[in-house]
Amino acid sequence: MINKEIIKIASNTENHGVLNNHTHSSKLKNSICGDEMKIYLTLKEEKITNFKYECESCIYCQASVSLLSRTAKNKSIEEVKNFAEQAKNCFKNNTKSFDKEWKEFDKIMSKNNISRKECLLLPIYTTLDALNKKSL
Repeated sequence: MINKEIIKIASNTENHGVLNNHTHSSKLKNSICGDEMKIYLTLKEEKITNFKYECESCIYCQASVSLLSRTAKNKSIEEVKNFAEQAKNCFKNNTKSFDKEWKEFDKIMSKNNISRKECLLLPIYTTLDALNKKSL
C-alpha cells in the first residue's frame, strides 16, 4: 500500500514543466521499470537558481523529484552532491542521516520503501548527471 505522505508530496507539481533558459539538463531512464526523468537546471555562480522537471514515472519517482526540485533551489552544487551521497547510503544502513535542510526526505527514503529505491533515486541521479554537463 502506498504511503499517504508519498501521494501528498508527489501531488505538489509547482516545478513540473520545461525550463527554457536552463544551463544544465539531463534525461535518464530506469532500465528496470522504464520510468523516465528529465531535469532542467539554471545555475548561477555554482548555485541552483531554478529547477524544473518532466517525468513519465511512478508515484515514488514523482514524490522524490517534487521534493528535490523544491529543496535543491538555492543550494550549491557541493550541497546537492553531499545530499546525493546521503540518499544513496540511507537504504544501506537505514539511518536517518539527512542534513536538516534535506530532512523531508526522511518521509520517503526509508527501509519501508527499499523495494522502490531505484525509483526514489532516479531524480537524484538525473540531477547529478545534469550538474556534470552543460546544456548546449
